[in-house]
Amino acid sequence: MDGRDLVRSVKMVGSVQGMRAVRSAWRHRRADARGLVPRGAERARVPGLLVGAEPGPGGGVVRFARSELLIRVAVGGAVFWSWDGAGQLPSYALPGAGPEADPRACLEPDTNGGWQVVSERLTVVVSRHGAVELRTPGGVLLRRELPPRWWEPVEGGAARWVQRSEVPADARFFGLGGRSGGPRLREGTYRLWNTDPGGRFGPGDDPLYLTMPVQVVVSDAGTHLVFHDNSWSGGVTLREGEEGAGSGHDRPGTCEVRMDGGPLRCWVVAGTPARVLQGWTGLTGAPALPPSWALGPQHARWGFGSEQEVRRVVSGYRKRGLPLSVLHLDIDHYDAHQVFTVDPERFPGLPTLAKELREEGVRLVSIVDPAVRASVGNAVFDSGMEVGAEGAFVRDPQGRPVRGEVWPGECVYPDFTDPDVREWWGGLYEERLGQGFAGVWHDMNEPVSFSAFGDPSLPRSSRHALEGRGGDHREAHNVYALAMARAGYEGLRRLRPEERPFLFSRSGWAGMQRYGGTWSGDVATGWPGLRASLALVLGLGLCGVPYSGPDVGGFDGSPSPELYLRWFQLGAYMPLFRTHSAIDAGRREPWEFGPEVLAHAGQVLEERERLLPYFVTLARLARLTGAPYVRPLWWGAPGDRELRDCEDAFLLGDALLVAPVLEEGAGRRTLRLPRGRWYDTATGRAHEGPGQVVVEAPLSRIPVLARAGAVIPVRSPEGGLELEVWAPPAGRTGGGLVVRDMGDGWEEAEVERYTSRLGAGRVVVERDGEEAAVPYPVRVRGLPGPAQP
Repeated sequence: MDGRDLVRSVKMVGSVQGMRAVRSAWRHRRADARGLVPRGAERARVPGLLVGAEPGPGGGVVRFARSELLIRVAVGGAVFWSWDGAGQLPSYALPGAGPEADPRACLEPDTNGGWQVVSERLTVVVSRHGAVELRTPGGVLLRRELPPRWWEPVEGGAARWVQRSEVPADARFFGLGGRSGGPRLREGTYRLWNTDPGGRFGPGDDPLYLTMPVQVVVSDAGTHLVFHDNSWSGGVTLREGEEGAGSGHDRPGTCEVRMDGGPLRCWVVAGTPARVLQGWTGLTGAPALPPSWALGPQHARWGFGSEQEVRRVVSGYRKRGLPLSVLHLDIDHYDAHQVFTVDPERFPGLPTLAKELREEGVRLVSIVDPAVRASVGNAVFDSGMEVGAEGAFVRDPQGRPVRGEVWPGECVYPDFTDPDVREWWGGLYEERLGQGFAGVWHDMNEPVSFSAFGDPSLPRSSRHALEGRGGDHREAHNVYALAMARAGYEGLRRLRPEERPFLFSRSGWAGMQRYGGTWSGDVATGWPGLRASLALVLGLGLCGVPYSGPDVGGFDGSPSPELYLRWFQLGAYMPLFRTHSAIDAGRREPWEFGPEVLAHAGQVLEERERLLPYFVTLARLARLTGAPYVRPLWWGAPGDRELRDCEDAFLLGDALLVAPVLEEGAGRRTLRLPRGRWYDTATGRAHEGPGQVVVEAPLSRIPVLARAGAVIPVRSPEGGLELEVWAPPAGRTGGGLVVRDMGDGWEEAEVERYTSRLGAGRVVVERDGEEAAVPYPVRVRGLPGPAQP
């Protein structure tokens, strides 16, 4: 960190706390110097030559001179492999014992002197030197893993390793968690270490809050997802390939994964994008289903300051006829920033306020940070010290609680990798529920310790339980927020078992969808930040986290009226639709930007409310299939190379294509369409894809197109559910799925399938498999003349 960063750090936390952060950073450095053994001289190792193999369930073990490779195909088609005897467990990504082996897959000799495992969706070929090839059932190469390499300290300690891979020349990379420069990942190195960027970030910043060793690769050969199940710090270096011209040779794309320790083990899922995400969530757990009210518009601000200000904002929405479902309270509602407290002067009647707002249809959501003020008399600190034999908090190698500097001052950190600590922490949410909060938002959980020198996290020598195995922060850091989310989610389920918990987290890791969603974090206010917002949501969806959204308007600074409106229009089609801003940034209420913006924002909110039945359906489908609400344009056509490179538009489910305006002053924009007919929902004009079109994008709206034949559940003007059907072309059919809102409990919902067809100049809509009349009103669009039932 240079002098400018130090000045920024001091300004951010205040001069006194800033200097305490300096002292905290020096303490952490000294702790690592004492607690971590220097690596010293290292010994390099490669697998060596093949010496034998032993078939086993779903595959087997291939032995080399200096290592061994385990291959196992799971029921469902996912392929697991690992080196040096590493197994599927322990794993924070898998929700249980892991999938069973597929008895149909077996290890057998290959014609080239190696071994292979043939399964329904992939063939795994192992060479004599330890290279691993993944091929389609037709023999087309998807990925080639070169023999790995390890560096082992001569004096003992964790071995670091590198795994290099090759992919087809036309392949494109996606994923790796929340990446502001995506969704397509360009050439470069991406760090795997969850990090608070310090108040704001833009497209060039890396890493951010939520990194995952999960990459999705799309090529002509097919789509596959690769997950290196290792939570240590590391990095992924990508280089796209190049196809040879004329008789020239192709240069394959390459991927290099480097880890500072931990096991070398990997999962691969291949198939269509929909099948890949279904297989991935089948492996790591179904996404948590948010309550229906969490799909409505939400408002947050760091700095509401008092009950009076909260009432003023809610009243402003109601007075102007604007819908609002949720209001979030940031750390300023706490007493001296201490978690699980309330400032008695500024919020003297919080339970009453929450009750009154809920009667108006507005829920309150509370921020929850993991850092606990280290002072005797603080109820959370005192109760935490009584957990287990040594207390609930992360400790240094000498057994003392690690201390860092966060908003409350000097703090300690619960060790969420300890089951007893998770149970204790989950019970603390009873206080939040008692205050009237309907959900929680986890923040600062990378975890953060304010630092004036480099990485604002805990010392890497800090000790963690790691489910009883024991280890240090190098292994626990990236899964810290995931374990915290588990503690909160399970606590809320115990405390209020009749309701689905609402929880979303700034940081996390693979499998976090089991406990809730996430949001962009402190995205910088500006047009680049707007573009980064879309990249983050698309990338996270491909990593199995379907519920996310940006800070509408950006976190820092004051957006121009145009920028705010364009961000608001994008946010309305995100799963999490939330405005949010810093304490010293401008307000984010729509009426603060003038009457024109207010009028257009009102239309955006009306459309979001109209589409709520569609969002409810998408939420249920995400839980059932793993398919994200927000999908890249190539989702249904991964073989379309032009669509792979489209990063400025997205699909909302199967039915809608949303083209946000990401540039200042734009009144129209170009758009690449997938195959088929698409209707502009504002004008009704039909466009034929594949191809590029120019669409109007006045300040009042962004282009939204509907797929011909789509059946979309929407809210009728009377408040009920109706089907909006876009006419299919002559001789073609369409359809859609509907899942009715079953409330915020655990009742299973039925997936209803509807088909549409055009015949004799009219559109016919039928429920699949039934001859009875469609139970909802039907409104047809896309036909010339008046709409027909």
